[in-house]
Order: sequence, then C-alpha cells, then structure tokens
Amino acid sequence: MKYLDEYRDGRVARKIVDEINRVQTKPWVIMEVCGGQTHSIVKNGIDYLLPAGVELVHGPGCPVCVTPLEMIDKAHAIARMPDVIFCSFGDMLRVPGSVGDLFTIKSEGGDVRVVYSPLDCIKIARTNPDRKVVFFAIGFETTAPANAMLAWRAKQEGVKNISLLVSHVLVPPALVAILQSSQNRVQGFLGPGHVCAVMGYEEYEPISARFHAPIVITGFEPLDILQGTLMTIRQLETERAEVENEYSRILNRDGNKAAQDLVFRVFEVGDRKWRGIGIIPRSGYHLRPEFHEHDAEKLFDVAQIDTREPEICISGEILRGIKKPKDCPAFGTACTPQHPLGATMVSAEGACAAYYAYGRHLKKEEVDVPTHSVGAAS
Repeated sequence: MKYLDEYRDGRVARKIVDEINRVQTKPWVIMEVCGGQTHSIVKNGIDYLLPAGVELVHGPGCPVCVTPLEMIDKAHAIARMPDVIFCSFGDMLRVPGSVGDLFTIKSEGGDVRVVYSPLDCIKIARTNPDRKVVFFAIGFETTAPANAMLAWRAKQEGVKNISLLVSHVLVPPALVAILQSSQNRVQGFLGPGHVCAVMGYEEYEPISARFHAPIVITGFEPLDILQGTLMTIRQLETERAEVENEYSRILNRDGNKAAQDLVFRVFEVGDRKWRGIGIIPRSGYHLRPEFHEHDAEKLFDVAQIDTREPEICISGEILRGIKKPKDCPAFGTACTPQHPLGATMVSAEGACAAYYAYGRHLKKEEVDVPTHSVGAAS
C-alpha cells in the first residue's frame, strides 16, 4: 500500500542504517519532537538499530502529556458540575488529576462525552439548550484549526451554551526552552511533521540558526524516522545547521494558509504553563477577547485551582530529553497504565506508555521481539 508498506521496508531500513554507520564519526544526541514519532521508534526498535553513538531522546510533543495538572483539575471541576456536558477526545479520559480521572467522574454521574470532532459539540449544544457544553481544547498547532472552528461557528451561529477550556501549546517556543536549558543535551531535532503540515516550518529557521542546531522535519513511518536521523547526522558531522524537509510528500515551507488564518482569527499567542516544565513565554494559544463568551476559564469559577505535580513523577525531565522512562523509579511498578502517576503513561503519544506497551519495562529474556520489525530484513 502506497505510503505504508514502502515506508516500512526492512531492506531499505538496513541500507539507511548502514549509511548512518558510515557517516557517523562522533556521538550525537537527537530529539524526536512528536509523541507519534516516539511510539514508532519504540514499536519498531529503531533506537536498537542505530549505532551506539547515536542516541534518540524523547521530546515534549505529546499534547496530553504537557497539559498541566492544574488544567486537568480545572477540567474535572467543571465536569463535576450538574448542569455541564463535558466533551473531550478520548485520550484525555484516563489522564489522572489530583483525584481520579474523567472516567471516574463519568462513573459518578457526571455527563462526560467522547467526541470525534469539536464540531460535534454544536449538535450537542443545540439538543441540550438548558445545559452548558464544554469542550476540552488541548493540543499543538495540529488540532488548533478544528478547535478554532468550533469557537468561530459557535459565535457566528449564536450558540451561547458552548465554551472551550483551552490548553493549546506551540512547538517552537518549547524547542527554544530546551536549547536554552543548562541541562540540555540535544544537538539536533527530528521536527514535528503534522504540526508543520499546518504551520509550515519557516519559524524553525531562526531557531536552527540561533542555536546552530539542525532541525529535520520528519514523518512518522519507520523509514521517515531513519531518513530524518541520517539527514540530521549529516548536518551535525559537517557542522551545518539548517531546517530540512524529509516529509515533503505531505508538507511545504508555508503550511496551510487557510488553517493559519482561522487560527489567528480566533486565538492569540500568550504565555502557557507546561506539565513538568513550567511556564514558557508565548508558548500557547488563548481565545481572543471577542471570543471570551466562549472561554470556559472565564465562565466557570476555576481560576483559583493551582496544583502541584507529584514529586515521584519525572515526566518533566522525560519531556525535555533529560531522562527516559526507564530512569524513573516508579516506571512499571508504582506507575503503570492501570495505575498511572502521570499522563505520559496513559496518553497514546506518551513516552512512558510506549516503553510499557512494547516491553521496555521487562527483562530482555521476557521481551517478545516482533517479527515485523522494520529491521528484520537485511
């Protein structure tokens, strides 16, 4: 199948790995930004295929994982209100707050609903005019257009009983925060393919130049990641630092201008708190003043909620590429998908969830190595 099988070909993978071995002469630390890339790496054993001198570390590109605990608690407080229908994508339902999760609230009688599109909330609001419909609008630039469309439609159509609890974050400021940190080890990035499909990659160019760090915008299939890694290493070995587009079959430098226009009509850029990281200046979207009648944080009494992260959870260090899930003393013991301490263990894009799902918490002799591994053929 085009764009599936051809990007999972073990023979091609081996050729790319051989070329990485030929090109690489120094140790390098490369961060893949997207959580989807992390899962592809761990599922296919890509990190095992690379030479010992090339280390892949996992970035803050999981939208569920970087949503701060206090925002989760605000969501839960609103969802518990009797006149509220709280709508969310399914990946937020098992994320733990200070007390329980959205599944718990639903089991206790809260009206929590999974939607497959933000616009589903329009129909729900029209069907329930005496209820307040709240949509949990999280994510990176990728989901911002669809969430912006909900606010835009609600305002244009006069649907007064819809609001958005917004926790949108932006990738470029997070990369700057990582590169500025005194603990930073990252020398190059596999950039966020889906984000750049919406926003383009022009805004990454000054970051690459300022910090002399290669950024290769990369897809999510195994061969995308291996090719992106090779392209990054070639830059590092020749002391180049620029933005390259490995994912050219999907995106271009300018991105989707229509989507960008909608986003900037509805949202404005401001400071945003990230889970385990703290406040990053100008790293998030907030609803513009003309949409405040649809801003759940302003409509509900939740401003006073301010929650501390559990000290045992090291998700912040994992999201910054400082540590990996196996470095956490709670990984696979006190923290499991059944009893998670943080979002990185339950999110579909979380690094801890990937490590657990593909047996990285097991001893080597217990691991069932998949026969479909991208590197199986040589």
